[in-house]
Amino acid sequence: MTRQPLVARKAEELLDASVIATAPLAGGDIATATKLRLSNGTTALMKTLPHAPEGFFEREAAGLRWLGEVEDGVHVPDVLGVDQECLVIAWVEPGKNGVDAAAGFGRALAVTHAAGAPSYGWDRDGFIGKLPMPNRTAPTWAEFYATRRILPYLKLARDRGAIGEDEAATVESVVPRLAELVPEEPPSRLHGDLWNGNVLWGQDPTGGTPAVARVSVIDPAAYAGHREVDLAMLAMFGLPHLPRVIDAYCEAAPLAEGWEERVGLHQLFPLLVHACLFGGGYGSRAATTAAKYL
Repeated sequence: MTRQPLVARKAEELLDASVIATAPLAGGDIATATKLRLSNGTTALMKTLPHAPEGFFEREAAGLRWLGEVEDGVHVPDVLGVDQECLVIAWVEPGKNGVDAAAGFGRALAVTHAAGAPSYGWDRDGFIGKLPMPNRTAPTWAEFYATRRILPYLKLARDRGAIGEDEAATVESVVPRLAELVPEEPPSRLHGDLWNGNVLWGQDPTGGTPAVARVSVIDPAAYAGHREVDLAMLAMFGLPHLPRVIDAYCEAAPLAEGWEERVGLHQLFPLLVHACLFGGGYGSRAATTAAKYL
Protein backbone atom coordinates (compact mmCIF):
# COMPACT_ATOMS: atom_id res chain seq x y z
CA MET A 1 0.00 0.00 0.00
CA THR A 2 1.13 3.54 -0.78
CA ARG A 3 -0.52 6.80 0.27
CA GLN A 4 -2.65 8.80 -2.15
CA PRO A 5 -2.65 12.30 -0.62
CA LEU A 6 -5.99 13.49 -2.03
CA VAL A 7 -7.81 10.30 -1.06
CA ALA A 8 -6.18 10.27 2.37
CA ARG A 9 -7.04 13.89 3.02
CA LYS A 10 -10.68 13.30 2.10
CA ALA A 11 -10.90 10.31 4.42
CA GLU A 12 -9.25 12.17 7.29
CA GLU A 13 -11.91 14.89 7.05
CA LEU A 14 -14.46 12.24 8.07
CA LEU A 15 -12.46 10.06 10.48
CA ASP A 16 -10.89 10.44 13.91
CA ALA A 17 -7.66 8.91 12.64
CA SER A 18 -4.88 9.59 10.19
CA VAL A 19 -4.55 7.57 7.00
CA ILE A 20 -1.24 5.73 6.92
CA ALA A 21 -1.63 4.06 3.55
CA THR A 22 -4.13 3.58 0.71
CA ALA A 23 -4.63 1.00 -2.03
CA PRO A 24 -7.07 1.15 -4.97
CA LEU A 25 -9.50 -1.76 -5.24
CA ALA A 26 -10.90 -3.32 -8.39
CA GLY A 27 -14.62 -3.78 -8.93
CA GLY A 28 -17.60 -1.54 -8.41
CA ASP A 29 -19.68 -0.27 -11.30
CA ILE A 30 -20.48 3.12 -9.79
CA ALA A 31 -18.07 4.33 -7.13
CA THR A 32 -14.29 4.21 -6.81
CA ALA A 33 -13.18 1.93 -3.97
CA THR A 34 -10.03 2.39 -1.88
CA LYS A 35 -8.62 0.40 1.02
CA LEU A 36 -7.38 2.55 3.91
CA ARG A 37 -4.94 1.67 6.69
CA LEU A 38 -5.51 3.97 9.64
CA SER A 39 -3.28 5.20 12.42
CA ASN A 40 -5.48 3.57 15.07
CA GLY A 41 -4.57 0.15 13.68
CA THR A 42 -7.82 -0.51 11.82
CA THR A 43 -8.55 -0.90 8.13
CA ALA A 44 -11.42 0.69 6.26
CA LEU A 45 -13.05 0.79 2.84
CA MET A 46 -13.70 4.16 1.22
CA LYS A 47 -16.14 4.67 -1.66
CA THR A 48 -16.09 7.92 -3.61
CA LEU A 49 -18.25 9.32 -6.39
CA PRO A 50 -17.74 12.93 -7.45
CA HIS A 51 -21.02 14.73 -8.16
CA ALA A 52 -23.02 11.87 -6.66
CA PRO A 53 -26.83 12.24 -6.74
CA GLU A 54 -28.17 14.19 -3.79
CA GLY A 55 -28.30 11.94 -0.74
CA PHE A 56 -26.67 8.99 -2.53
CA PHE A 57 -24.15 7.95 0.14
CA GLU A 58 -26.23 9.27 3.03
CA ARG A 59 -29.08 6.88 2.09
CA GLU A 60 -26.65 3.97 1.79
CA ALA A 61 -25.22 4.78 5.22
CA ALA A 62 -28.73 4.99 6.69
CA GLY A 63 -29.55 1.59 5.21
CA LEU A 64 -26.43 0.03 6.69
CA ARG A 65 -27.24 1.44 10.10
CA TRP A 66 -30.88 0.32 9.90
CA LEU A 67 -29.86 -3.23 9.05
CA GLY A 68 -27.12 -3.15 11.65
CA GLU A 69 -29.59 -2.33 14.44
CA VAL A 70 -30.84 -5.93 14.45
CA GLU A 71 -29.21 -8.01 17.16
CA ASP A 72 -28.02 -11.38 15.78
CA GLY A 73 -29.09 -10.30 12.29
CA VAL A 74 -26.95 -10.42 9.17
CA HIS A 75 -23.66 -8.59 9.70
CA VAL A 76 -23.09 -5.21 8.06
CA PRO A 77 -19.87 -3.18 8.33
CA ASP A 78 -19.94 -0.18 10.64
CA VAL A 79 -20.30 3.23 9.01
CA LEU A 80 -17.22 5.26 9.92
CA GLY A 81 -17.94 8.41 7.96
CA VAL A 82 -20.15 9.75 5.20
CA ASP A 83 -20.77 12.90 3.18
CA GLN A 84 -22.25 13.82 -0.19
CA GLU A 85 -19.43 12.28 -2.26
CA CYS A 86 -17.93 9.66 0.04
CA LEU A 87 -18.68 6.74 2.36
CA VAL A 88 -16.19 5.05 4.69
CA ILE A 89 -17.05 1.69 6.27
CA ALA A 90 -15.15 -0.86 8.32
CA TRP A 91 -13.08 -3.29 6.29
CA VAL A 92 -14.29 -6.89 5.86
CA GLU A 93 -11.31 -9.23 5.74
CA PRO A 94 -11.92 -11.74 2.92
CA GLY A 95 -12.41 -15.37 3.85
CA LYS A 96 -13.51 -18.61 2.24
CA ASN A 97 -17.10 -19.43 1.48
CA GLY A 98 -18.33 -22.60 3.14
CA VAL A 99 -21.48 -24.40 4.22
CA ASP A 100 -21.19 -23.37 7.87
CA ALA A 101 -20.92 -19.69 6.98
CA ALA A 102 -23.79 -20.12 4.49
CA ALA A 103 -26.00 -21.65 7.18
CA GLY A 104 -25.13 -18.85 9.57
CA PHE A 105 -26.00 -16.32 6.89
CA GLY A 106 -29.38 -17.94 6.29
CA ARG A 107 -30.27 -17.88 9.98
CA ALA A 108 -29.05 -14.30 10.41
CA LEU A 109 -30.98 -13.11 7.35
CA ALA A 110 -34.15 -14.59 8.82
CA VAL A 111 -33.54 -12.59 12.01
CA THR A 112 -33.00 -9.37 10.05
CA HIS A 113 -36.18 -9.89 8.06
CA ALA A 114 -38.15 -10.63 11.22
CA ALA A 115 -37.12 -7.27 12.71
CA GLY A 116 -39.70 -5.81 10.35
CA ALA A 117 -41.07 -2.28 10.07
CA PRO A 118 -44.40 -0.51 10.57
CA SER A 119 -45.37 -0.57 6.88
CA TYR A 120 -44.10 -1.44 3.42
CA GLY A 121 -41.56 1.11 2.23
CA TRP A 122 -39.36 3.43 4.28
CA ASP A 123 -39.33 6.93 5.68
CA ARG A 124 -37.04 8.12 2.88
CA ASP A 125 -36.49 7.36 -0.78
CA GLY A 126 -33.32 5.56 -1.83
CA PHE A 127 -31.29 4.42 -4.80
CA ILE A 128 -30.90 1.17 -6.70
CA GLY A 129 -27.61 1.50 -8.52
CA LYS A 130 -27.68 5.20 -9.44
CA LEU A 131 -31.40 5.17 -10.16
CA PRO A 132 -33.75 6.87 -7.68
CA MET A 133 -35.88 4.35 -5.78
CA PRO A 134 -39.25 5.50 -4.40
CA ASN A 135 -40.09 4.17 -0.95
CA ARG A 136 -43.30 5.99 0.00
CA THR A 137 -45.24 3.61 2.20
CA ALA A 138 -48.23 1.53 1.13
CA PRO A 139 -50.65 -0.60 3.15
CA THR A 140 -50.16 -3.85 1.19
CA TRP A 141 -47.27 -5.54 -0.52
CA ALA A 142 -49.22 -5.87 -3.77
CA GLU A 143 -49.76 -2.10 -3.92
CA PHE A 144 -46.19 -1.28 -2.94
CA TYR A 145 -44.61 -3.75 -5.36
CA ALA A 146 -46.81 -2.51 -8.19
CA THR A 147 -46.56 1.25 -7.68
CA ARG A 148 -43.04 1.64 -6.21
CA ARG A 149 -41.19 -1.17 -7.97
CA ILE A 150 -42.66 -2.65 -11.14
CA LEU A 151 -44.48 0.27 -12.77
CA PRO A 152 -41.88 3.06 -12.26
CA TYR A 153 -39.04 1.00 -13.73
CA LEU A 154 -41.22 -0.42 -16.46
CA LYS A 155 -41.98 3.15 -17.55
CA LEU A 156 -38.30 4.11 -17.42
CA ALA A 157 -37.28 1.00 -19.37
CA ARG A 158 -39.93 1.82 -21.98
CA ASP A 159 -38.77 5.46 -22.17
CA ARG A 160 -35.19 4.31 -22.68
CA GLY A 161 -36.13 1.81 -25.37
CA ALA A 162 -34.99 -1.08 -23.20
CA ILE A 163 -38.25 -3.03 -23.52
CA GLY A 164 -40.66 -3.39 -26.44
CA GLU A 165 -44.29 -2.28 -26.26
CA ASP A 166 -45.66 -5.83 -26.39
CA GLU A 167 -43.16 -6.93 -23.77
CA ALA A 168 -44.07 -3.99 -21.54
CA ALA A 169 -47.74 -4.86 -21.88
CA THR A 170 -46.98 -8.40 -20.72
CA VAL A 171 -45.21 -7.15 -17.61
CA GLU A 172 -47.99 -4.66 -16.89
CA SER A 173 -50.58 -7.43 -17.12
CA VAL A 174 -49.11 -9.08 -14.03
CA VAL A 175 -49.82 -6.07 -11.80
CA PRO A 176 -53.58 -6.70 -11.28
CA ARG A 177 -52.77 -10.28 -10.23
CA LEU A 178 -50.17 -9.50 -7.55
CA ALA A 179 -52.60 -9.61 -4.64
CA GLU A 180 -53.73 -13.13 -5.54
CA LEU A 181 -50.27 -14.38 -6.49
CA VAL A 182 -48.35 -13.36 -3.33
CA PRO A 183 -49.54 -14.27 0.18
CA GLU A 184 -49.64 -11.17 2.37
CA GLU A 185 -47.06 -11.09 5.19
CA PRO A 186 -45.94 -8.44 7.68
CA PRO A 187 -43.25 -6.12 6.25
CA SER A 188 -39.72 -7.48 6.53
CA ARG A 189 -36.53 -5.46 6.92
CA LEU A 190 -34.84 -5.96 3.54
CA HIS A 191 -31.37 -5.40 2.21
CA GLY A 192 -33.07 -4.66 -1.10
CA ASP A 193 -30.18 -5.32 -3.52
CA LEU A 194 -29.00 -8.68 -2.24
CA TRP A 195 -27.19 -10.09 -5.23
CA ASN A 196 -23.99 -12.14 -5.04
CA GLY A 197 -21.71 -9.11 -5.41
CA ASN A 198 -23.09 -7.54 -2.25
CA VAL A 199 -22.52 -10.66 -0.14
CA LEU A 200 -19.00 -10.82 1.32
CA TRP A 201 -17.55 -14.07 2.61
CA GLY A 202 -15.30 -12.76 5.33
CA GLN A 203 -13.84 -13.49 8.74
CA ASP A 204 -15.33 -12.70 12.13
CA PRO A 205 -12.67 -10.63 13.94
CA THR A 206 -14.17 -11.72 17.27
CA GLY A 207 -13.98 -15.41 16.39
CA GLY A 208 -10.50 -16.07 17.73
CA THR A 209 -7.85 -18.19 16.01
CA PRO A 210 -8.34 -19.74 13.55
CA ALA A 211 -10.65 -17.05 12.21
CA VAL A 212 -14.33 -17.94 12.05
CA ALA A 213 -16.03 -17.40 8.70
CA ARG A 214 -18.83 -14.82 8.64
CA VAL A 215 -20.94 -13.41 5.85
CA SER A 216 -21.38 -9.65 5.66
CA VAL A 217 -23.58 -7.63 3.32
CA ILE A 218 -22.83 -4.25 1.77
CA ASP A 219 -24.38 -1.70 -0.63
CA PRO A 220 -27.99 -1.98 0.56
CA ALA A 221 -31.04 -0.45 -1.09
CA ALA A 222 -32.88 -0.93 2.19
CA TYR A 223 -36.63 -0.72 2.77
CA ALA A 224 -39.41 -2.80 4.29
CA GLY A 225 -40.93 -5.29 1.89
CA HIS A 226 -41.74 -8.94 1.28
CA ARG A 227 -38.93 -11.18 2.46
CA GLU A 228 -39.11 -13.31 -0.70
CA VAL A 229 -37.59 -10.34 -2.57
CA ASP A 230 -34.17 -10.72 -0.92
CA LEU A 231 -34.20 -14.48 -1.51
CA ALA A 232 -35.20 -14.02 -5.15
CA MET A 233 -32.32 -11.60 -5.64
CA LEU A 234 -29.87 -14.11 -4.16
CA ALA A 235 -31.05 -16.65 -6.72
CA MET A 236 -30.93 -14.28 -9.69
CA PHE A 237 -27.17 -14.33 -10.25
CA GLY A 238 -26.29 -17.29 -8.05
CA LEU A 239 -24.61 -17.52 -4.66
CA PRO A 240 -22.19 -20.15 -3.36
CA HIS A 241 -24.01 -22.67 -1.17
CA LEU A 242 -27.37 -21.01 -1.81
CA PRO A 243 -29.33 -24.22 -1.04
CA ARG A 244 -27.74 -24.30 2.42
CA VAL A 245 -28.57 -20.63 2.95
CA ILE A 246 -32.20 -21.28 2.04
CA ASP A 247 -32.42 -24.43 4.15
CA ALA A 248 -31.08 -22.64 7.21
CA TYR A 249 -33.38 -19.70 6.59
CA CYS A 250 -36.41 -21.95 6.38
CA GLU A 251 -35.40 -23.80 9.52
CA ALA A 252 -35.40 -20.47 11.35
CA ALA A 253 -38.39 -18.90 9.60
CA PRO A 254 -40.38 -21.17 7.25
CA LEU A 255 -41.51 -19.55 4.01
CA ALA A 256 -45.10 -19.56 2.78
CA GLU A 257 -46.16 -22.47 0.59
CA GLY A 258 -45.26 -22.05 -3.06
CA TRP A 259 -42.46 -19.55 -2.52
CA GLU A 260 -40.27 -21.32 -5.08
CA GLU A 261 -42.88 -20.60 -7.79
CA ARG A 262 -42.82 -16.88 -6.88
CA VAL A 263 -39.07 -16.41 -7.27
CA GLY A 264 -39.49 -15.14 -10.83
CA LEU A 265 -42.27 -12.80 -9.81
CA HIS A 266 -40.00 -11.12 -7.28
CA GLN A 267 -37.20 -10.95 -9.84
CA LEU A 268 -39.25 -8.67 -12.09
CA PHE A 269 -38.08 -5.60 -10.20
CA PRO A 270 -34.32 -6.25 -10.51
CA LEU A 271 -34.78 -7.37 -14.13
CA LEU A 272 -36.46 -4.07 -14.96
CA VAL A 273 -33.77 -2.15 -13.09
CA HIS A 274 -31.12 -3.95 -15.15
CA ALA A 275 -33.06 -3.17 -18.31
CA CYS A 276 -33.01 0.52 -17.37
CA LEU A 277 -29.31 0.50 -16.54
CA PHE A 278 -27.83 -1.92 -19.07
CA GLY A 279 -30.42 -2.62 -21.77
CA GLY A 280 -29.43 -5.84 -23.45
CA GLY A 281 -31.89 -8.67 -23.06
CA TYR A 282 -33.14 -7.77 -19.58
CA GLY A 283 -36.39 -6.24 -20.84
CA SER A 284 -37.21 -9.36 -22.84
CA ARG A 285 -36.26 -11.52 -19.88
CA ALA A 286 -38.64 -9.55 -17.65
CA ALA A 287 -41.46 -10.09 -20.15
CA THR A 288 -40.73 -13.82 -20.44
CA THR A 289 -40.72 -14.10 -16.66
CA ALA A 290 -43.95 -12.13 -16.30
CA ALA A 291 -45.72 -14.31 -18.87
CA LYS A 292 -45.38 -17.31 -16.53
CA TYR A 293 -47.77 -15.65 -14.08
CA LEU A 294 -50.55 -14.81 -16.56
